[in-house]
Amino acid sequence: MSSEDKEAQEDELLALASIYDKDEFKRADSAQGGETRICLELPQNFKIFVSGSPTECLQNSGFEYTICFLPPLVLNFELPLDYPSVSPPVFTLSSKWLSRTQLTALCKHLDNLWEENRGCVVLFAWMQFLKEETLAYLNITSPYELKMCHQANGQSRTSLFPLNSEELDCCGAAGAATAQEEILDERAVQDVESLSSLIREILDFDQAQQKKCFNSKMFLCSICFSEKLGSECMYFMECRHIYCKSCLKDYFEIQIRDGQVHCLSCPEPKCSSVATPGQVKELVGEELFARYDRLLLQSSLDLMADVVYCPRPCCQTPVMQEPGCTMGICSRCNYAFCTLCKMTYHGVSQCKVTAEKLMDLRNEYQEADEATKLFLEQRYGKRVIQKALEEMESREWLEKNSKACPCCGTPIEVVSSYEC
Repeated sequence: MSSEDKEAQEDELLALASIYDKDEFKRADSAQGGETRICLELPQNFKIFVSGSPTECLQNSGFEYTICFLPPLVLNFELPLDYPSVSPPVFTLSSKWLSRTQLTALCKHLDNLWEENRGCVVLFAWMQFLKEETLAYLNITSPYELKMCHQANGQSRTSLFPLNSEELDCCGAAGAATAQEEILDERAVQDVESLSSLIREILDFDQAQQKKCFNSKMFLCSICFSEKLGSECMYFMECRHIYCKSCLKDYFEIQIRDGQVHCLSCPEPKCSSVATPGQVKELVGEELFARYDRLLLQSSLDLMADVVYCPRPCCQTPVMQEPGCTMGICSRCNYAFCTLCKMTYHGVSQCKVTAEKLMDLRNEYQEADEATKLFLEQRYGKRVIQKALEEMESREWLEKNSKACPCCGTPIEVVSSYEC
């Protein structure tokens, strides 16, 4: 290695290390080389459309996602002893979402850039091209559609090709696929196992990068009106309204203590966005989150018509009710009870009505429609309901036409002076 080449290599690697952070550029420890991870700058509202396949656990109708970031292109390189005076860097280019055909085209263009700049350092030019011009060079626009296709060589590794009318149909004749594979560059590596794993990796990476960008920016809390870093703030998923974690923590804790677990919504007036359980768990303590989780489960069970609770005060275990059956058996304490009156199960006998419930039963029966009246008669018995109506009529008559005896309180009929 000449001193000029050695000095040029050292200067280039030092320059790259100063320009890019550790997530983007990593120098190799044992050789003159390294790895660069290049994230492309996507246009706003960039969408990817993924078509399903019978071999995948996805619906054939496909999925569409709007994303801000795609997994990076990975450029691994090693600098020969005679670089940059004679030889170009030895490299491989890998990606999860680009096909080997597309990666081969990029490798060819990197070779052309070297030819145009032979004798000069070229790594920065390569990285700038991949970062800023990849989408335009490969004619990638939104929505970008990917489809699962299997290679013709019978291997389990899969290949993903964008559906473009100008490209070959990768699921076509075996001869065409074989001819296409013969021109693929060995330096082009597609690191993906399956369509489902690709979707998962793209969405996970997009979410992680969005969170990283959010944490590094300053935001104004709409509650305390203080400017804080995104790492100290939280936003609601649906509306994207942002508040500091300190204010939301106090707000969530008050609502949970009051039992209002369905009121953990965005504080913005007329906004219906609700905090996710993960956001609640991040802000409140374990004890309060356990209460929130329990109340949320209970409120959900209350909305289910086939779920009743064991009437024993010391138990209160949810019990599934069989359709058309009025008997519930607690799985915890084995108590058999009537799901209507919550008393001990009484078979085909009507539910017993306490004196306190007679007035409510009478009012409910008088205001009910014919179907509800029939249900109440089957539940309590027509005689019991008739007795409740007569009792209420008697009580109303006594209130209007009698007074209580001053000694024993027995109702006494009032006789008017005219009758005397």
